[in-house]
Amino acid sequence: MRFRNMSFAKWVRPLVATAALGTAFGIVVATPPVASAQVAVSISVGYAPPPLPVYEQPICPGDGYIWTPGYWAWDGDDYFWVPGTWVEAPQPGYLWTPPYWGWSGAAFFFHEGYWGPRVGFYGGIDYGFGYGGHGYDGGRWENNRFYYNRAVNNVNVTVVKNVYETRVINNVNVTRVSYNGGNGGVNARPSGAEEAAARERHIGAVRAQEQHLQQARNDRALRASQNQGRPPIAATERPAAFQGGAVAAREGHYTPPPNRANGNGAPRNDERTNAEANAARNANGNRPYVHPSDLPPVNRPDRPNTGNPKLDEKYQKQQDKMYQKQQQDHEKLQAKQEREHQQAVQKHQNDAQKAQMEQRHQQQTQQMEQKHLQQQQRLEQKQAPRPAPQPRPSGGQPGGQSKRP
Repeated sequence: MRFRNMSFAKWVRPLVATAALGTAFGIVVATPPVASAQVAVSISVGYAPPPLPVYEQPICPGDGYIWTPGYWAWDGDDYFWVPGTWVEAPQPGYLWTPPYWGWSGAAFFFHEGYWGPRVGFYGGIDYGFGYGGHGYDGGRWENNRFYYNRAVNNVNVTVVKNVYETRVINNVNVTRVSYNGGNGGVNARPSGAEEAAARERHIGAVRAQEQHLQQARNDRALRASQNQGRPPIAATERPAAFQGGAVAAREGHYTPPPNRANGNGAPRNDERTNAEANAARNANGNRPYVHPSDLPPVNRPDRPNTGNPKLDEKYQKQQDKMYQKQQQDHEKLQAKQEREHQQAVQKHQNDAQKAQMEQRHQQQTQQMEQKHLQQQQRLEQKQAPRPAPQPRPSGGQPGGQSKRP
């Protein structure tokens, strides 16, 4: 019996993540053994992830395996597909909360998935196969044994006996949008139960999932710019088993933004301006700045040259004043954020509170840089050399018209 992922309605810089995910993306991050709330990996992107592809679910390999849906991840300059796969639950009673991308008002941030006794918020994204946007209808635990809902899962009943069948009613207007919030994203907020689930003790991705992620990251064919949103390996029977039992996407489409550059790329015009995007990138274009100390030195404009020495001297004083003020802005904001870091340590803030603080710091830094860019642009326009006046035609009157004979 074949199943399709027919119902679909998914992860710019909070700072807490598991070490494995951080290593996979080349980022050094804090690693709490047990997370107290779902937080975001320190990765942000200026443009939206591709739509979710349509694919069929491989057959469940055996008892105790739980379906983890595929998702788009980020690797510095491109999205790549992490295939859906069956994963053994880390302990009886635990379910998987999928990761998702969410729009923060400045960029798209990735929120990591986790294992816990209840399914938490995953952005309202309809991943299919029981993950309809809220909760999980693919199965349930009873007496330390997982029972599979055959209505949404591909299960061989000769191998797996503990099954039941409950039809899942999908939303009428199903989309394949892979992110929460922003222009065109899923409009969903966590319920009280989902927020409570995020606060419960839970664990991050298990080793098999880490290996699965790493293998997907290393496979160039899974990059969105290569497969145009239709990955050749959309799902696997077991983690990191990209050969036997793997299935390709049946449908999928994606056109990368034309000016992606290296890293965050060019965002859509309705999401961020070019100035915001430039202010958000660091020196190698891979990640946005979080703190003023991450920024390069304030750019000092060239000496004015309008052709008028007195005017040039006046403009030079304006430049010096702006330069000094921008340096002071950097120092003040850095000092303020360092005080907040110290207070967070003294108050023993949890991971979610620290992530919120880092997201706030990033937004403050980006806003400051955008303001400084606009100040520089206005000053440069003001100091631009004025064109020389055009001489009047010989014997002519104002307006270039000659006298009548």
